[in-house]
Amino acid sequence: MITDHFPMLKGLILDMDGVLWHDSEPIGNLSEIFAQIQDLELDFILATNNATKTIQQYVEKLAGFGVQVKSEQIITSAVATFHYLQETLPDKKVVFIVGSESLKKDAQSRGFNLLLEGEQKQADIVIVGLDPSMTYEKIGYAAKQIRAGAKFIATNTDATYPTPAGLLPGAGTVVAAVQTASGKEPLVIGKPSPSMYLQAMEVMGLTPDRLMCIGDRLSTDILGAHNGGFRSGFVLSGVNTFQDLEDWELQPDIIAENLTALING
Repeated sequence: MITDHFPMLKGLILDMDGVLWHDSEPIGNLSEIFAQIQDLELDFILATNNATKTIQQYVEKLAGFGVQVKSEQIITSAVATFHYLQETLPDKKVVFIVGSESLKKDAQSRGFNLLLEGEQKQADIVIVGLDPSMTYEKIGYAAKQIRAGAKFIATNTDATYPTPAGLLPGAGTVVAAVQTASGKEPLVIGKPSPSMYLQAMEVMGLTPDRLMCIGDRLSTDILGAHNGGFRSGFVLSGVNTFQDLEDWELQPDIIAENLTALING
């Protein structure tokens, strides 16, 4: 078991896409995996760069796989983004969002006022994430707002995300388009920034030496763990391969075929 190799371990910070599932297909028996985690008396937080679903939608998706979680056990890059904005820019409430409907709903639920594309009003903030309905006009409007002074925030810059059909373009492709059009670099909130991991650590009340961050993407999950001073576990069930790992400078603390194998040590 993983706790045999890391006896100080008290909590896990788990990525979801490529670790728990590929789109709607689970990777292994998730109810058994989480039962094992519970038997090992390990706390856990699910932390994902994917902001296309609300927390409640993730709770329901996990329940469909036989895994019961509380809403406070899930942190998305959207949650981390709005937490950052409420902490650092509490008076800035007018936002334009290039992103999913879930991201927009999250913003509204936290008291932000959404600008519609084409409105003749200045945004305080432009938030860019994965947008399945991205258009040329939307990119142009976002870039115009940023050039006029709006703060440019990216939920994450993942180039791709894994699905059963293979890798599809991620939020990074949308962010790159807005960045190119505006000539401005965004502040990135999601992994590899350690902010999501640090929020998870606060929720669990544990120190970095008692936590392990587990993911499938070296440039976000593993680099983010390193940036925050956490142990890392790398699974080969998602984006990156063992060959990618051989060319990667920052080596994880443990490598496994999938989450089941990692937990079983």
